Amino acid sequence: MSDTALGQVQMSKPKSIKKSARPSAKRNPALAGAAPITVSGRWIASVFALVFLGAALCVWGTLCLMFWLGSWQLLYHPSATVRRTPASAGLAFDQVAFDAADTGVPQLQGWWIPASLPARYTAIYFHSADGNLGDAIDTLARLHSAGLNIFAIDYRGYGQSQFAHPSEARWLHDAEAALDYLTGTRHIAASSIVLIGSGLGANLALEIAAEQPQLAGVVLDQPLAAPADAIFNDPRARLVPAHLLVHDRWDATAPATALRIPSLWFAKESDPGTQVSSRVTSPKMVVWIGSNALPARDYQDALSRWLDNLPQDRK
Repeated sequence: MSDTALGQVQMSKPKSIKKSARPSAKRNPALAGAAPITVSGRWIASVFALVFLGAALCVWGTLCLMFWLGSWQLLYHPSATVRRTPASAGLAFDQVAFDAADTGVPQLQGWWIPASLPARYTAIYFHSADGNLGDAIDTLARLHSAGLNIFAIDYRGYGQSQFAHPSEARWLHDAEAALDYLTGTRHIAASSIVLIGSGLGANLALEIAAEQPQLAGVVLDQPLAAPADAIFNDPRARLVPAHLLVHDRWDATAPATALRIPSLWFAKESDPGTQVSSRVTSPKMVVWIGSNALPARDYQDALSRWLDNLPQDRK
């Protein structure tokens, strides 16, 4: 190609590339004039109130659960360690395991302490809410001196008996199991059995005696007027529905009114529990205790007199 031809060739300008226009966002006409979203202060307060109420209910529910689980310790004070046995007082005895569960394992432990001479009566002894049988050796020695066969038991949760939290229902079951053991296993007539209880054990003896009119009699050593007050008068009981959570009542008035067998009461005049004996219409003997403990000789003499006066024709 000649220079002339080359000169006539004109450089073509590059074509400009048009950028495609970005589509513009279209506003929703319906939202164009909408007011900004606001949260009502009343709604926020309601939410906070509900959250606070839920937290408070959780705390209160926890308090109820803790009270239900631990309130028994306000009344019952068991000990598992038995530090003394009747042998320490020179008494011969047999260790007895009874009231077998479905597994065949006995739930209860007791001591059979035979009288030195053939005895007319056999006593079932119920100790107080504190300690265990090892703390009642002196009392058992006094009963033995009165010429009684003695079957003394530890409730579940006490001594070597099966562990369980004590309660009125469990005590009643254990007492009935002891009675069944004497009548069913040792074949001792109910009419020759005397129930003897100390402290809360006296309340237990009273309840059982009111339901078993075939027994010879019952001895009540300073029963408690209102044992459950130890639970219901506790400051923590005011925070929960204690009367709904705890079923123990130990009301002595009803069984005292229903009692139909002879009874012997050891009581202090200043003790409100003595008022319960006034509800008894069946034959009774009351021995008043002064500010000091009743001497062992006086206790034994009163018990022996009462036993001698028991009707001999009961069946």
